[in-house]
Amino acid sequence: MKILIVENEIYLAQSIASKLIEIGYKCDIATTIQDALRDEKYDSVLLSTNISGQNFYPVIEKHQNSIIILMISYISNDTVSNPIKAGASDYIQKPFMIEELVRKLKHLNDFDVIKKENVTYRNYLLHIFESSNLPKMDTKIKFPAIIRTNSQKMADALVFEYCSKIKKPFSFISLTSSNTIEQITRVPKDEIIYLTELQKMKKSEKSKIFNAIENRKVFMSTTDLTEDAPFFYIELNNNSKILNQGEILSIDDYVKHIILNFQNKFPDTELSKKLGISRKSLWEKRKKYGINKKK
Repeated sequence: MKILIVENEIYLAQSIASKLIEIGYKCDIATTIQDALRDEKYDSVLLSTNISGQNFYPVIEKHQNSIIILMISYISNDTVSNPIKAGASDYIQKPFMIEELVRKLKHLNDFDVIKKENVTYRNYLLHIFESSNLPKMDTKIKFPAIIRTNSQKMADALVFEYCSKIKKPFSFISLTSSNTIEQITRVPKDEIIYLTELQKMKKSEKSKIFNAIENRKVFMSTTDLTEDAPFFYIELNNNSKILNQGEILSIDDYVKHIILNFQNKFPDTELSKKLGISRKSLWEKRKKYGINKKK
């Protein structure tokens, strides 16, 4: 980690730097605000708030993508509250132990990594789910709830959207895990749990799961549309045939699926070639299935 220490008490700055360097950090020192505005990237900035006669807010703005820890002599709105509102990450009060400073640096760095990962994962999931065509979401759901669906992606999207709307996290557990019951019991009772692949469980196993989730906030998804249990049901069905649900389609269903999903991606010559039929047969298939090609 590369650190910039902004402190006009040069002996204090050198003392902090030498201790951090011994641990393995790289450190630079700036004794003025102007010097701290250098065009260099730092993982963290240790910023003293009592550099007399100098406005330290430009440092916070300049290094807004870094972890900024305020080094303060006393706690007040000017030394803590307002700088944190402006973008600083945390504070430490002088005099401090170097171990406490290192603990804060590690904690804030870990938090920053997790926060960025969460943004990435969320954006990826939103991209994956944008074509799910979910019906209007109703947040008034009775738990436990079973989602009966022919599209696992739609079930995933529903749980993700529901928890986003109520601003609550959820714990994901696959029912194919060997220690499902143990995982369920470890989740706090007020948290939402999402269980998948109910259709793969034996009747005796289902009974144990149903007992474990009684009176808990649980979503369960199943691709068995005949699933019958004494719970609240949510029906989610994708009108188009899905090829990834372990279902073997008839030839007609397969050809219809390919035409519907790929006719706007490939010209008729290439599409008929991929299907192993003539262009005339492709035209006849469209007529048979009632498919109109958009021009």
